[in-house]
Amino acid sequence: MRPLAEYKTLVFDCDGVVLNSNQLKIQAYYDVAIKFGANKTQAQALVDYHVKLGGISRYPKFEYFLHEIMRQTVTEQAMQALLDRFTAEVKRLLMDCEIAPGLMRVREANPHAKWMIISGGDQAELRDIFQQRGIDKFFDAGIFGSPDNKDDILARELAAGNIIASALFIGDSRYDHQASTKAGLDFVFLSAWTDVEGWQDYCANHQITVFNHLGDLS
Repeated sequence: MRPLAEYKTLVFDCDGVVLNSNQLKIQAYYDVAIKFGANKTQAQALVDYHVKLGGISRYPKFEYFLHEIMRQTVTEQAMQALLDRFTAEVKRLLMDCEIAPGLMRVREANPHAKWMIISGGDQAELRDIFQQRGIDKFFDAGIFGSPDNKDDILARELAAGNIIASALFIGDSRYDHQASTKAGLDFVFLSAWTDVEGWQDYCANHQITVFNHLGDLS
């Protein structure tokens, strides 16, 4: 990692990086599964799959839930019911969760860089929550999320010139690291709010720079 002031673009994941929302989303997946008719074992299986696929959007997770866990046909109606319930629950939780301490301090340490969110969360949902919480102004290069995945968003924004080198991706999942490395961005891992099991070994094996909270970068 270079000194922060040298980066022209900072790309942030949302959950576990800007918002302390990983555990809240785990609870939301569990609750939505139960309300759909799953038993506790089936709901926990969805949670386990969600954690395993950290940084991936909700769409393939609910498809897996229907087909592999509930042994049901993946229909548009069932998917929409799950997505609507999950969206409502997540929006409620994310309106009150903690914002990363030091966000303003990092902005002040990196005043000329473009800032961007690339998340596995729903794009429209994120833009609405960030606007209501008054933090959308920090991310002048855009707030992006599913249904597009991070690989596609990074490739698109690089091709459009919206991500300017040198660029740093700040994340808390294996997928964040894999996607950013594939796109040619530097990467740092934030550990305080991650839900990735074995992150210490993963970061050590891949020689990844680790910080605790976002504010520690400044």
